[in-house]
Amino acid sequence: MSRSIRIGDVTVPGRVWAAPMTGVSDLPFRKTASGLGAAYVATEMVACAELARGRPDMVRRAAVGEGLPLTVIQLVGRSADWMARGAALAEAAGADIIDLNFGCPAKEVTGALSGSALMRDLDHACRLIDAAVSATRRPVTLKMRLGWDHASINAPALAERAERIGVQAITVHGRTRQQFYTGQADWSAVAAVKQAVRVPVIVNGDILDAADALRALAASGADAVMLGRGLNGRPWATAAIDRALAGEPFAEPCPAARLAIVLGQLRESLVFYGDRLGLKMFRKHLGWAVMAAPWPASADVRRIAKAELCRLETASAVEAALSDLWAGDRYATEVIVPHSAAAAAGSADIASPTMLNSRLRLASCTATVSA
Repeated sequence: MSRSIRIGDVTVPGRVWAAPMTGVSDLPFRKTASGLGAAYVATEMVACAELARGRPDMVRRAAVGEGLPLTVIQLVGRSADWMARGAALAEAAGADIIDLNFGCPAKEVTGALSGSALMRDLDHACRLIDAAVSATRRPVTLKMRLGWDHASINAPALAERAERIGVQAITVHGRTRQQFYTGQADWSAVAAVKQAVRVPVIVNGDILDAADALRALAASGADAVMLGRGLNGRPWATAAIDRALAGEPFAEPCPAARLAIVLGQLRESLVFYGDRLGLKMFRKHLGWAVMAAPWPASADVRRIAKAELCRLETASAVEAALSDLWAGDRYATEVIVPHSAAAAAGSADIASPTMLNSRLRLASCTATVSA
């Protein structure tokens, strides 16, 4: 199977894609993942009406950075007029692909009759699709779920209608809206969507590694896979899994490489948001990075380190403490101060990089870890 996927006039040079994730796939994350070889990384979900009104946080979400090999802007909305305006603005901003979100299960989104709520009214959903397709010359794609609930599995029907309108690719998360993220994604249910359309189909949900990707592709017959939460703290994962699907060995980064990736993303965040907001916005990524690392070996140690690192108030303190935590080929194996004592110590005590090290005993380990 080819490693490239054709979306309208755009060639995506890989079959493992990064999902649009609110609060995660900001420009610093997208630049980091793209720099590590990710073939496709979408923006956070961008509300059409707020983008058209120039609301600062929505403008930031749609930000296009220099050097990105591909720009995918995801839109969400409930009005055909706003959807058309959003698509036109996305094209003007430099989008190569415009993705429509019909899959978000969050109550604040579905309560506004957007996201996966649109799967309860396919006629209205198709009006929104038609508005977007008619408003832009860029390829329009669609991301959705299997349906609202198990009594209304209508993804194949929506996919078929969307293709007739002009949608160029369809991503399906293998859960219903009512499942949110509980249970297991049903990759085999995506096969019905693949059979209903000729455009590329991408399967999404519970894909963390190359083995998951292979199983999802086999069960669904899809053309590509999309990672979401599996990227938290692992911005290299899409590129690494894509290489593994092509027969190359999959390996997690060694401590030095992982440290360089995390600190590089931190610096991108400071540049994009400014020092104060940049550190605040980066903390979730920092916490995920600490928890996703295979060292320290103890998850309890990693949780304490995460809490302490995320309380540091300057980027230089974060860099020093994380460098010490992942120093060379060492990792923490024993907690000197129990979690309860650490909590009682107070934020001023916790905020010192040297205090972080005083609470962890370091020992030797192997620097590289195979998946």
